[in-house]
Amino acid sequence: MDRRTFILASSSGLIALAAPSVLRAQQIAPVRRNISSFRLHDWQDHFDSLGKGILLSDTTTRVLQHWTANGEMRIYPTSVPMSDELTRRGYSEIVYKDEAPDWVPTPSMRERDPSLPEYVAAGPKNPLGVRAMHLTWQYYRIHGTGDTRKIGRKSSSGCIGLYNEDIVEVFDRTPLGTQVKLI
Repeated sequence: MDRRTFILASSSGLIALAAPSVLRAQQIAPVRRNISSFRLHDWQDHFDSLGKGILLSDTTTRVLQHWTANGEMRIYPTSVPMSDELTRRGYSEIVYKDEAPDWVPTPSMRERDPSLPEYVAAGPKNPLGVRAMHLTWQYYRIHGTGDTRKIGRKSSSGCIGLYNEDIVEVFDRTPLGTQVKLI
């Protein structure tokens, strides 16, 4: 192909026929970038005051926002309940903090999966991870997990799960009576 043929071909769009199929596909369909559904909430939209602090868990974007009493805010990725039937939404608070949680499956968990163990002691195999904070709702916790594949997914039976290193940080910064809302 001489220079004149190349110029004529490229100006008429025929050169695209010689390009690899990937380049042609990009000309036809624009490349889309991953746009996250992540969004932050203002605590004032959900609570009257910071009080002892606030934990706001968004089950759609799978993020926990934590405000301390002095207004410092941090965000953490979470796991959320597997279905809407397992999801409890609304207001609660931290009523008990467990530094070495053991685990007993709830009656509904045993109904869904009778093969679950009756008890798991604190330790690396524990589904509640290294820390757990109990809510006013029976059986509901904000806890760690050693199974990092669960974070960012619908994978729990109702609880909000965090990476073990994150739950340690949240646990240490969260006093009893901290306000909680799951949305």
